Amino acid sequence: MGAPFFMHVTIYTTPTCPYCKLAKDFFKEKGITFTEIDVASDPTAANEMVKKSGQMGVPVIEINGQIVVGWNQAALQDILEQGTKKKVKEAA
Repeated sequence: MGAPFFMHVTIYTTPTCPYCKLAKDFFKEKGITFTEIDVASDPTAANEMVKKSGQMGVPVIEINGQIVVGWNQAALQDILEQGTKKKVKEAA
C-alpha cells in the first residue's frame, strides 16, 4: 500500500549499517519512496546530518522535517500515522 499523501523522506546511511537496511526495507514495504544519502562517501552530507540530528550515528531519517535517529520502527510508524491523519483532516 502506497502513501496516500506526499511524504519527503531522506535516510542518511552508510554501506555497512544493518539498521539502515532495516529502515530502507521498512519504507520499501510501505511503498514510500525515499532519498538515500551515503554519509560515508559524502562529508558535506555527513555534516548536514549532524547539524540536523546532533548525532553522528546512522541511520538518521528525516520525514517531512521530523528527525528520527537510529532504527525506531515505532517512532517511524507514529510519524506516518500522524501524516495520514493530517491528510484525512485536510481532505474532509
